[in-house]
Amino acid sequence: MDPKALATWPLPDLHGKLSEYLYEVHDMLLHPVLGQSSREAFRIGLAGGGARLHRMVAYNEEFMMLTLPTTAKGSAKVMVSRGVKINHIYYWCDAFRQVEGELVPVRYDPFDAGTAHAFVGKQWLRCHSEYFGAFKGRSEREIMLATTELHRRRRNHSSSFHITAQRLAEFLESVEAEEVLLTQRLRDRESLTIRLGFAAGGENRDAVVEHAPAPPHDDAALDIAVGELYGEF
Repeated sequence: MDPKALATWPLPDLHGKLSEYLYEVHDMLLHPVLGQSSREAFRIGLAGGGARLHRMVAYNEEFMMLTLPTTAKGSAKVMVSRGVKINHIYYWCDAFRQVEGELVPVRYDPFDAGTAHAFVGKQWLRCHSEYFGAFKGRSEREIMLATTELHRRRRNHSSSFHITAQRLAEFLESVEAEEVLLTQRLRDRESLTIRLGFAAGGENRDAVVEHAPAPPHDDAALDIAVGELYGEF
Protein backbone atom coordinates (compact mmCIF):
# COMPACT_ATOMS: atom_id res chain seq x y z
CA MET A 1 0.00 0.00 0.00
CA ASP A 2 1.49 3.32 -1.10
CA PRO A 3 1.10 5.91 1.71
CA LYS A 4 1.48 8.74 -0.84
CA ALA A 5 -1.97 7.91 -2.18
CA LEU A 6 -3.49 8.13 1.31
CA ALA A 7 -1.85 11.32 2.61
CA THR A 8 -4.46 13.92 3.58
CA TRP A 9 -2.81 16.05 6.29
CA PRO A 10 -1.23 19.37 5.24
CA LEU A 11 2.29 19.62 6.68
CA PRO A 12 1.60 22.60 9.03
CA ASP A 13 -1.40 20.79 10.56
CA LEU A 14 0.56 17.55 10.97
CA HIS A 15 3.46 19.43 12.57
CA GLY A 16 1.07 21.21 14.93
CA LYS A 17 -0.58 18.00 16.12
CA LEU A 18 2.74 16.17 16.54
CA SER A 19 4.13 19.09 18.54
CA GLU A 20 1.01 19.14 20.70
CA TYR A 21 1.38 15.42 21.45
CA LEU A 22 5.14 15.56 22.11
CA TYR A 23 5.18 18.69 24.28
CA GLU A 24 1.72 18.74 25.89
CA VAL A 25 0.86 15.04 26.24
CA HIS A 26 3.91 12.76 26.13
CA ASP A 27 6.07 15.33 27.94
CA MET A 28 3.62 15.34 30.88
CA LEU A 29 3.22 11.55 31.26
CA LEU A 30 4.69 9.90 34.35
CA HIS A 31 7.90 8.06 33.44
CA PRO A 32 7.95 4.62 35.17
CA VAL A 33 11.72 4.74 35.79
CA LEU A 34 12.13 8.40 36.69
CA GLY A 35 8.98 8.56 38.79
CA GLN A 36 8.21 11.93 37.24
CA SER A 37 7.33 13.39 33.87
CA SER A 38 9.96 14.12 31.25
CA ARG A 39 9.22 17.84 31.50
CA GLU A 40 9.64 17.83 35.27
CA ALA A 41 12.94 15.93 35.00
CA PHE A 42 14.13 18.39 32.37
CA ARG A 43 13.31 21.41 34.53
CA ILE A 44 14.94 19.87 37.62
CA GLY A 45 18.05 19.22 35.55
CA LEU A 46 18.12 22.84 34.42
CA ALA A 47 17.67 24.08 37.97
CA GLY A 48 20.50 21.87 39.25
CA GLY A 49 23.00 22.19 36.42
CA GLY A 50 22.08 25.53 34.91
CA ALA A 51 21.02 26.37 31.39
CA ARG A 52 24.63 26.33 30.08
CA LEU A 53 23.88 29.11 27.65
CA HIS A 54 27.45 29.01 26.35
CA ARG A 55 26.65 25.60 24.83
CA MET A 56 23.42 26.62 23.16
CA VAL A 57 23.30 27.01 19.38
CA ALA A 58 20.96 29.67 18.07
CA TYR A 59 18.73 28.76 15.13
CA ASN A 60 19.98 31.70 13.08
CA GLU A 61 21.53 32.39 9.67
CA GLU A 62 24.91 31.02 10.75
CA PHE A 63 23.41 27.73 11.96
CA MET A 64 21.30 27.32 8.83
CA MET A 65 24.30 28.02 6.59
CA LEU A 66 26.48 25.45 8.38
CA THR A 67 23.78 22.77 8.04
CA LEU A 68 23.14 23.28 4.32
CA PRO A 69 23.89 20.23 2.16
CA THR A 70 26.87 20.05 -0.16
CA THR A 71 27.50 18.16 -3.39
CA ALA A 72 28.79 14.59 -3.72
CA LYS A 73 32.35 15.92 -4.05
CA GLY A 74 31.91 18.69 -1.48
CA SER A 75 33.69 21.18 -3.70
CA ALA A 76 33.51 22.70 -7.17
CA LYS A 77 36.02 24.23 -9.58
CA VAL A 78 35.75 27.97 -10.17
CA MET A 79 35.35 28.43 -13.92
CA VAL A 80 36.59 31.65 -15.49
CA SER A 81 33.79 34.25 -15.74
CA ARG A 82 31.17 31.64 -14.83
CA GLY A 83 31.76 30.58 -11.24
CA VAL A 84 30.97 27.18 -9.70
CA LYS A 85 28.53 24.68 -11.16
CA ILE A 86 26.06 22.98 -8.81
CA ASN A 87 23.28 20.74 -10.14
CA HIS A 88 23.45 22.06 -13.74
CA ILE A 89 23.49 25.71 -12.59
CA TYR A 90 26.39 28.18 -12.37
CA TYR A 91 26.73 30.45 -9.33
CA TRP A 92 28.85 33.59 -9.09
CA CYS A 93 30.29 36.08 -6.62
CA ASP A 94 33.01 38.71 -7.09
CA ALA A 95 35.57 36.85 -4.96
CA PHE A 96 35.76 34.09 -7.59
CA ARG A 97 37.99 36.36 -9.70
CA GLN A 98 40.76 35.75 -7.16
CA VAL A 99 40.50 31.93 -7.21
CA GLU A 100 39.73 31.07 -10.84
CA GLY A 101 40.63 27.49 -11.66
CA GLU A 102 40.73 26.42 -8.00
CA LEU A 103 38.50 24.00 -6.09
CA VAL A 104 36.42 25.61 -3.34
CA PRO A 105 34.03 24.03 -0.77
CA VAL A 106 30.40 24.68 -1.71
CA ARG A 107 26.95 24.37 -0.17
CA TYR A 108 23.54 24.88 -1.72
CA ASP A 109 20.11 25.77 -0.39
CA PRO A 110 17.63 22.93 -1.12
CA PHE A 111 14.77 25.43 -0.85
CA ASP A 112 16.26 28.19 -3.04
CA ALA A 113 18.02 27.26 -6.28
CA GLY A 114 18.89 30.92 -6.81
CA THR A 115 21.39 30.92 -3.95
CA ALA A 116 24.48 28.90 -3.01
CA HIS A 117 27.54 29.41 -0.78
CA ALA A 118 31.26 29.01 -1.43
CA PHE A 119 34.17 29.10 1.03
CA VAL A 120 36.66 31.64 -0.33
CA GLY A 121 39.26 33.63 1.56
CA LYS A 122 38.44 31.97 4.92
CA GLN A 123 34.79 32.98 4.78
CA TRP A 124 31.52 31.68 3.39
CA LEU A 125 30.28 33.86 0.55
CA ARG A 126 26.73 33.95 -0.75
CA CYS A 127 26.60 33.39 -4.51
CA HIS A 128 23.75 33.95 -6.94
CA SER A 129 22.77 31.82 -9.88
CA GLU A 130 22.62 32.60 -13.54
CA TYR A 131 19.01 33.29 -14.57
CA PHE A 132 18.45 34.34 -10.97
CA GLY A 133 14.90 35.53 -11.59
CA ALA A 134 13.84 32.07 -12.78
CA PHE A 135 15.61 30.06 -10.07
CA LYS A 136 15.03 32.27 -7.02
CA GLY A 137 12.77 30.51 -4.51
CA ARG A 138 12.68 27.24 -6.48
CA SER A 139 13.33 24.15 -4.36
CA GLU A 140 15.73 21.33 -5.20
CA ARG A 141 12.75 19.01 -5.56
CA GLU A 142 11.11 21.42 -8.01
CA ILE A 143 14.28 21.57 -10.13
CA MET A 144 14.45 17.75 -10.13
CA LEU A 145 10.85 17.50 -11.32
CA ALA A 146 11.49 20.07 -14.05
CA THR A 147 14.61 18.19 -15.18
CA THR A 148 12.71 14.90 -15.33
CA GLU A 149 9.87 16.51 -17.29
CA LEU A 150 12.29 18.05 -19.80
CA HIS A 151 13.96 14.67 -20.36
CA ARG A 152 10.56 13.02 -20.79
CA ARG A 153 9.46 15.53 -23.41
CA ARG A 154 12.70 15.35 -25.39
CA ARG A 155 13.58 11.66 -25.24
CA ASN A 156 11.64 10.88 -28.43
CA HIS A 157 13.13 13.80 -30.36
CA SER A 158 16.85 13.79 -29.67
CA SER A 159 19.26 11.30 -28.13
CA SER A 160 21.82 14.07 -27.54
CA PHE A 161 19.58 16.36 -25.50
CA HIS A 162 21.35 17.90 -22.50
CA ILE A 163 19.89 19.83 -19.58
CA THR A 164 21.27 23.37 -19.27
CA ALA A 165 20.48 26.23 -16.92
CA GLN A 166 18.95 28.17 -19.81
CA ARG A 167 16.58 25.33 -20.73
CA LEU A 168 15.61 24.86 -17.08
CA ALA A 169 14.99 28.59 -16.64
CA GLU A 170 12.85 28.80 -19.78
CA PHE A 171 10.81 25.77 -18.75
CA LEU A 172 10.31 27.01 -15.16
CA GLU A 173 8.84 30.27 -16.47
CA SER A 174 6.51 28.52 -18.93
CA VAL A 175 2.81 27.76 -18.54
CA GLU A 176 3.56 24.05 -18.88
CA ALA A 177 5.81 24.18 -15.82
CA GLU A 178 3.06 25.74 -13.72
CA GLU A 179 0.86 22.71 -14.42
CA VAL A 180 3.61 20.18 -13.68
CA LEU A 181 5.13 21.88 -10.62
CA LEU A 182 2.16 23.51 -8.90
CA THR A 183 1.63 20.68 -6.39
CA GLN A 184 5.31 20.73 -5.43
CA ARG A 185 5.25 24.51 -5.01
CA LEU A 186 2.33 24.22 -2.62
CA ARG A 187 4.23 21.60 -0.60
CA ASP A 188 7.30 23.84 -0.50
CA ARG A 189 5.22 26.72 0.83
CA GLU A 190 3.87 24.49 3.58
CA SER A 191 7.39 23.47 4.62
CA LEU A 192 8.45 27.13 4.54
CA THR A 193 5.84 27.87 7.21
CA ILE A 194 7.41 25.23 9.46
CA ARG A 195 10.98 26.42 8.85
CA LEU A 196 10.09 30.04 9.54
CA GLY A 197 8.45 28.91 12.77
CA PHE A 198 11.71 27.29 13.89
CA ALA A 199 13.68 30.41 12.99
CA ALA A 200 11.31 32.53 15.07
CA GLY A 201 11.66 30.20 18.07
CA GLY A 202 8.20 28.73 17.68
CA GLU A 203 8.78 25.49 19.59
CA ASN A 204 7.09 25.12 22.96
CA ARG A 205 9.92 23.52 24.84
CA ASP A 206 13.24 25.17 25.67
CA ALA A 207 16.04 23.04 24.29
CA VAL A 208 19.72 22.88 25.09
CA VAL A 209 21.60 22.02 21.93
CA GLU A 210 25.21 20.92 21.78
CA HIS A 211 27.65 22.78 19.56
CA ALA A 212 27.34 22.00 15.87
CA PRO A 213 30.37 20.61 13.97
CA ALA A 214 32.99 23.15 12.98
CA PRO A 215 33.08 24.52 9.42
CA PRO A 216 35.56 23.01 6.93
CA HIS A 217 38.40 25.30 8.08
CA ASP A 218 38.58 25.23 11.89
CA ASP A 219 41.13 28.04 12.05
CA ALA A 220 38.90 30.46 10.19
CA ALA A 221 36.22 32.56 11.79
CA LEU A 222 32.85 32.16 10.12
CA ASP A 223 31.77 35.15 8.11
CA ILE A 224 28.82 35.06 5.75
CA ALA A 225 29.17 37.72 3.10
CA VAL A 226 26.89 38.65 0.23
CA GLY A 227 28.27 38.60 -3.28
CA GLU A 228 27.17 40.90 -6.06
CA LEU A 229 23.93 39.91 -7.76
CA TYR A 230 24.17 38.62 -11.31
CA GLY A 231 21.68 37.42 -13.87
CA GLU A 232 23.07 35.82 -17.04
CA PHE A 233 26.80 35.92 -17.57
